[in-house]
Amino acid sequence: MNVTRTTPPRPFDVAAAFPQLAPLARTATRLHPRPGSPSPYDSSVGGPLLWPSSQPWLYCDKWHEGPVSPLLPVAQLYVRDVPLLRPPGRTDLLQVLWCPSEHPPEYKPTTELFWRTAADVTHVLASPPKPSEVQYGYLPEPCVLAPEQVTEYPNFLELGEGLRQQLSDWSLWKAAGVEIDDRYEAAPQEFYMNELSEAPGWKVGGWAPWGLTDPIARFCINCGAAMNPLLTIASDECRDYRRGWTPHEDQAVAVLDNDPVSNPPGIQVSDANHLQLYVCPTCYTHTDLIQ
Repeated sequence: MNVTRTTPPRPFDVAAAFPQLAPLARTATRLHPRPGSPSPYDSSVGGPLLWPSSQPWLYCDKWHEGPVSPLLPVAQLYVRDVPLLRPPGRTDLLQVLWCPSEHPPEYKPTTELFWRTAADVTHVLASPPKPSEVQYGYLPEPCVLAPEQVTEYPNFLELGEGLRQQLSDWSLWKAAGVEIDDRYEAAPQEFYMNELSEAPGWKVGGWAPWGLTDPIARFCINCGAAMNPLLTIASDECRDYRRGWTPHEDQAVAVLDNDPVSNPPGIQVSDANHLQLYVCPTCYTHTDLIQ
């Protein structure tokens, strides 16, 4: 199934109005998961993995009650579809699994990443083990992807104090010739946050969607290198106040928060938040953070 999704252009070039943002631009790949029937040979959310039949399945090591739980497939991304992945060595496939339950003290699911070379898999595991219990919101519905590259700028909370003050000054927007909705006049920084900074939804790379917590730099526990945003696992793609990011192809149906394009995988991370995965560019270890 071929799916295409096209994000509307941003209302204007914010870096032209505020040149300090120009060097902060990053490319992100919006994944746009949509209901489908992916195979192990497709990039997907909640689909079957290209997992060798000879390799043991992964289990959660933090399960304190009842039997040990097998992990669930969350995402499978081929580099041919998402070149931003930049995997280690000759690998060309990223697989993400998690425990279908939140665990204390952080109350988030245990995640595991696996980088793989697809050509090395000759016999695919046909029937992976399934957990006996799944917490609500942690069983993704099978979705095909429509990867699309967009340009992002940092979340307002990640900017320096001087730039935050400029973006909060209505007169500077007007002086730059920017025409925006009057409802943002009292807080123009909200226009930046909602329409011009980081894209909502599932994505690879780009800037992290802060809000639940203040920005926190992530450093590799092995080598100390600064870690980069890898994958954003989102509880929604098209909330009302961010409808400007809704793809052209979905705008006719994107009218309610529970519409078919708001959250096709059906994921609810820790009460409708985001799980942000980070990766070390040096040794490829990973960590995660609910935002």
